[in-house]
Amino acid sequence: MVAGIVGLGLMGGSMGLALKSIPHINRVVGYDHNPTHCDEALKHHLVDEIVSWEQIKQSDVIFLAIPVEGIIKVLEGFTDLSPECTIIDLGSTKEKIVENIPPQIRHNVVAAHPMTGTEKFGPSAALPDLYRDKIVVLCNLDESGEHQRKTAWSLFEAIGMKIVTMDAKEHDRHAAYISHLPHAISYSLANAVMAQEDAKNILILAAGGFRDMSRLAKSSPIMWEEIFKQNRSNLLEAMDHFEEELKRCRKLITDGDWDGLRRWMEDANKLHDIL
Repeated sequence: MVAGIVGLGLMGGSMGLALKSIPHINRVVGYDHNPTHCDEALKHHLVDEIVSWEQIKQSDVIFLAIPVEGIIKVLEGFTDLSPECTIIDLGSTKEKIVENIPPQIRHNVVAAHPMTGTEKFGPSAALPDLYRDKIVVLCNLDESGEHQRKTAWSLFEAIGMKIVTMDAKEHDRHAAYISHLPHAISYSLANAVMAQEDAKNILILAAGGFRDMSRLAKSSPIMWEEIFKQNRSNLLEAMDHFEEELKRCRKLITDGDWDGLRRWMEDANKLHDIL
């Protein structure tokens, strides 16, 4: 089996490394519009070969590890693929992608979101175990072809992922709270601190708490701009709920209601019973 990867950054590059560990994957080929990414991908052995666009389309399975708008555009140009080809998109939002898959290749496509990543990006950030023991959400799976469902399922299992299925619309709402809101908060925290503190004080005083919360603010602005755009309504709803909790905290502190503040924080501690 030949696996093709479009987009050789963190997600695509890590997928290349993971696929190389699967015995029945004979070759992993890659495509990226950025020549530097192509050179780095070969240097770090993320793929076996950089190929042309037409050659990518000859792959048995194609992973789309690019931003959501790019995925939609690419799918529009994939209408001449073999009926047996499996396309797996790795976009962070799913509803718009699913809605825009050309009908003639709907059976070819499996909409997936691996719940993993780091704040780093680019081919040099790729990790061989990025996907292992992580969740991958497969959306609207009943709309994919039987061969494509089996292919995607077996590949994700082979690289050590835990599979769950979900409706695309439901996925995007949950992702807004669990993934997209934390990134928005991290960017906001970083900007708030940068506006008040000089670099020297940040370096001296920033301890584990600030480092943990600001880590996500190192993530690619290009990628996250698109994610926020695609999941705008769900993210705004999540922000509303977050702001309500922050206002509640502020009021408890303003009023000197320390017992109430402690109970409010104890409620938040219950998250660790789940995680």
